[in-house]
Amino acid sequence: MKIVLNGETRDVRAETLSDLLLECGFSGRVATAVNEDFVPSSLRIAHKLTDGDRVEVVAPMQGG
Repeated sequence: MKIVLNGETRDVRAETLSDLLLECGFSGRVATAVNEDFVPSSLRIAHKLTDGDRVEVVAPMQGG
């Protein structure tokens, strides 16, 4: 399916948000949103993705 991940169109096999994070190599603490709605980490495993979803993944950065 095609989704937009952090502004970039991608073809993915993941069916859930949790699977997407694994497929795309995200690890550790991240914040997620699908179609501009925040998705808490506890709900990612059940959050089904659909073709055309816009997913944002943000990881904290150190420094300043």
